[in-house]
Amino acid sequence: MTNNYTPPKVWTWDSENGGKFAHINRPVSGATHNKAMQVGKHPLQLYSLATPNGVKVTIMLEELLLAGHSAAEYDAWLIDISKGDQFASGFVEINPNSKIPALLDTTNGMRIFESGSILVYLADKFNAFLSKDLAKRTEVMSWLFWQMGSAPFLGGGFGHFYAYAPEKYEYPINRYAMEVKRQLDVLDKQLAVHEYIAGDEYSIADMAIWPWYGGLVLGQLYNAAEFLDVQSYSHVLRWAKQLAQRPAVKRGHLVNRSFGDGAQLPERHNSSDFIPFNL
Repeated sequence: MTNNYTPPKVWTWDSENGGKFAHINRPVSGATHNKAMQVGKHPLQLYSLATPNGVKVTIMLEELLLAGHSAAEYDAWLIDISKGDQFASGFVEINPNSKIPALLDTTNGMRIFESGSILVYLADKFNAFLSKDLAKRTEVMSWLFWQMGSAPFLGGGFGHFYAYAPEKYEYPINRYAMEVKRQLDVLDKQLAVHEYIAGDEYSIADMAIWPWYGGLVLGQLYNAAEFLDVQSYSHVLRWAKQLAQRPAVKRGHLVNRSFGDGAQLPERHNSSDFIPFNL
């Protein structure tokens, strides 16, 4: 391997050198254009896209609804990050970090951003999928924070250099592949002795981790299953397949999906929206 790059004393932004997402990435925050967010008739308004971070929340909302929490009814509006929708003034008001997902609770006017925070908010609001028992709750929270800290190595690290970078570079691919395999090993050992991530109860930890690591081993992310030898993580595969059969996971995986070759549901406003998909 060779390295002919010498960092300058002061870094400056080159908008032409950023790969697939160069046209939307920039080193400053804030809105680029004025546009209000649409608001539907339901208590919860979700602004998102069916990336792994977005899918976490739609799975949670569908799980709540199927569990009988009618007040969790929601409208899901598509935020097309490839077109810069996340930089609209209305979206930035809800999430100043301009990342999906973002949630508006019209019952109290609260905005909630960061997928993990949204999961905890909904779990506490509806007293579901997060135990009130201190020991169990702490274990769930530990795995939730594990996901929030670990997934950037999978997405922004491995995924970027393996799937999206304008050129293939051996060093970063090797570095992040090693870390992702270590993370899969952590999960595999945990799931060898527990049915679910945080123990024997399905929780928001599973909902947070499945779209990333379940999607990876099921071949839904980066087309990297063979490269990472995911078959060797048999317990992660068992868990990923088990969750993939849950009706709410099937529904949540579909909401705000506007890309790919499979079924798509760019917006979701009622449970009847799933009828064409037999869900």
